[in-house]
Amino acid sequence: MMLKILLPAEVLLTQEVKKIVAEAENGSFCLMPNHIDFVATLAPGIFTYEPETGGKELLAMDVGTLIKKGSDVLVSTRNAVRAPDLGKLKQVVVEQYDILDEREKMVRSAAARLEASLVRRFVELK
Repeated sequence: MMLKILLPAEVLLTQEVKKIVAEAENGSFCLMPNHIDFVATLAPGIFTYEPETGGKELLAMDVGTLIKKGSDVLVSTRNAVRAPDLGKLKQVVVEQYDILDEREKMVRSAAARLEASLVRRFVELK
């Protein structure tokens, strides 16, 4: 199967794989090469695949959509992080979410300042 993982700004991965394990909203599932065509809404969690060359690869993945048609599997997600093992994956995810939390705090602060400025200007108009 040809696995392609798309993020909003880039193609994260294009690789031949022999097995995929992912989490949908109603539980986890496994895809093998002869599986029927399939569509699933992915829940945030661990996405595992086995490359044709062997081994096992792990991704921490945000919500997304998986489509299997023939031998092509297309995954579209907002965010995905790759790491060699589960311990390292956890560390990378925690670091990335800390950065996202800081950005979110800055955005909320800027929005609050804009709202306060807008209210002050309305008061000044009276």
